[in-house]
Amino acid sequence: MKKANLYFVYLMCLLFVGALLAASPANTGYQVGDTARDFKLKNVDGKMVSMADHKDAKGFIVTFTCNTCPYSVAYEDRIIALHNKYAPKGYPVIAINPNDATASPKDSYADMQQRAREKNFPFPYLHDETQEITRTYGATRTPHLYIVQKQPDGKYKVAYIGTIDDNSRDASKVEKKYAEAALNELVAGKPISQPNTKAIGCTIKWKEA
Repeated sequence: MKKANLYFVYLMCLLFVGALLAASPANTGYQVGDTARDFKLKNVDGKMVSMADHKDAKGFIVTFTCNTCPYSVAYEDRIIALHNKYAPKGYPVIAINPNDATASPKDSYADMQQRAREKNFPFPYLHDETQEITRTYGATRTPHLYIVQKQPDGKYKVAYIGTIDDNSRDASKVEKKYAEAALNELVAGKPISQPNTKAIGCTIKWKEA
C-alpha cells in the first residue's frame, strides 16, 4: 500500500507541474546579444507595422505593455517621454500589447485604440493577437523593454532587456533610469554597462492552451 501511495503522489506531482508549464510558457526568449526577429503587427490605426518600415532608425525601444496593468499605466507617460527624447536620436518606441483579450477584455483591439487616443501615443501601439512575437522575444511582464540596435547587415541585435527605472510607483522618486542609461550609452557608441534588469509589472495574460 505504501508503494502504491507513493506512486499516486508522484503521479499527481507530475500532473501538477505539467499544468503549471501549460499555463505559463517557459521563458525561452532572447538574451542580450541575440538577433531579434522583425514582426508585422496591426497598429491602432489599422495599418501593419514592422521595424523595417523605419528606414532611418538606428534601433528601437520595443515595449511590451497593455491597457490594464497598473504598472503599465503608471509608466505610460515615461514611455512617451522615452520616445520623445530618443526617437530624434534614432531609437523610437514601438509598443506591443501582448495580452489575450479573452483573458483580459479591456486589452481588446478597440480598447487599445481608445487608450492610444486618450494618451495621444506618438508611437505605434501594436496588437500581438497570436502572442507569437511575445513568446519569441520572451516577454513575461507588462511593461517589459527590449532595446534593439540595428546592425550594418540590417538585422537587429538585442542590447538591453528589462525595466524602465527603479520606481514604478512614483516617477519623481526614480534614482536609476536604467533604460535611459542604456540608450545614452548606445547613442554615444559605448557598450551598455547594465544590459539586464528585472522587469517589474503584471504577468502577461496568455491564451488558454
